[in-house]
Amino acid sequence: MKMKHVNARLICQVSAAAALVLAGNAMAADAFSSDSKWMTGDWGGERTKLIEQGIDIKADYVGEVGGNLNGGYNDDKTARYADQFGLGVALDLQKLWGWDNTQAKIQLTNRNGYNISNDRVGDPRAGTLSSSQEVYGRGHMVRLTQLWIQHQFFDNKLDVKAGYFGEGEDFNTFPCDFQNLAFCGSQVGNWATNIWYNWPVSQAAIRVKYNINDELYAQIGAYNQNPSQLEHGNGFKLSGSGTKGTVLPVELVWSPKVNSLPGEYRVGYYKSTADADDVREDVNGFDAATTGDAYKSHSSKSGYWFVAQQQLTSHNGDATRGLNIAANATFHDKDTNFIDNYQSVMFVYKGPFDARPKDDVGIGAARIHVNDDVKKNAELLNVSNGVSDYDNPVFSPIRETEYNYEINYGFHVTNWLTVRPNLQYITHPGGVDDVDNALVAGLKIQSTF
Repeated sequence: MKMKHVNARLICQVSAAAALVLAGNAMAADAFSSDSKWMTGDWGGERTKLIEQGIDIKADYVGEVGGNLNGGYNDDKTARYADQFGLGVALDLQKLWGWDNTQAKIQLTNRNGYNISNDRVGDPRAGTLSSSQEVYGRGHMVRLTQLWIQHQFFDNKLDVKAGYFGEGEDFNTFPCDFQNLAFCGSQVGNWATNIWYNWPVSQAAIRVKYNINDELYAQIGAYNQNPSQLEHGNGFKLSGSGTKGTVLPVELVWSPKVNSLPGEYRVGYYKSTADADDVREDVNGFDAATTGDAYKSHSSKSGYWFVAQQQLTSHNGDATRGLNIAANATFHDKDTNFIDNYQSVMFVYKGPFDARPKDDVGIGAARIHVNDDVKKNAELLNVSNGVSDYDNPVFSPIRETEYNYEINYGFHVTNWLTVRPNLQYITHPGGVDDVDNALVAGLKIQSTF
């Protein structure tokens, strides 16, 4: 039996058993209560007792639908569904075992489904730069996403975290309330090609943070760069075999209050110590597409980022409601990286209506620019192959800039369920001018069990 079938069956069996146990222990008034934080309720008070003892069980689900309404590479209309199940536990080891200022986390994830961007929105030869269903990717399999321990020293001034986890948990962090990937999560991981692995992939890692004051901290990390952990069947790989180098991020984070409203500003830099191929030049400094020689190898690659989030207004004095603005920008090594820069801006209004104070409405725009040397390399490949017709299967699409736009409305159905219909518009999918602009209808479901 193939491993993916074993994993799928295991997840189904565990989920079914857990559901039966939880249903049996939950008080009828608690399960599915709109006021509960969890769909399964407080299990007759047992869940709260576990948290008080230091055991916080985590179970959640994200599902995303994407349908191509118009345009794109293939306008044969269809819809695709992708999802992710998560199961884990957060441990307060001070409460459990008396280990002062110590926490731990274990998290498993399982992804499934298909992505509308791969063959309907984008030309399969080039794909899209972003994705209309951000939850898609990294294989249909169970992964160990988090396995770490964290400790605070010197009256919480120094914070050290070690184990297996991804860079985006601590560096270049960003929420994921939109469905398009260009507005969701750590953006460096989306554009730093093949070195920075976002959720749900974990890496052997250590992160050290120093709290300078209540509003400012600095942090540095070291993450094992091991491409073999992306492979199917390696979701629980803990060995270092296949290691290519280390990713070293450093970041300064400022969290001020502006007119008593919260904000967060991040500026950071990363460097990978692994060898990285040039995107255009060969070992002799000529165009590899013309000479046919191997691409030049560089001893490292690097980049930097900026993130800003700021609440601008409150709603009649209620700081849980109001207008928020966010902006992201990343810049990458032009010698070795496919994407050389990315920018986005988002506006989210929380609690737009008095009758729906926990709903939110969002709008965002993003620009993703392909390295000019990548474009030139494709042009040279086409000349070398003697093709100029875009419809020729051998033709290498010319990629430049892709723009993504999304507008959404988040229905806070209950405290454990949010449903977010959205519309997305993708200009030049994959950065390819020959592909029609695409309109995509989406639906994102977020639930906590």
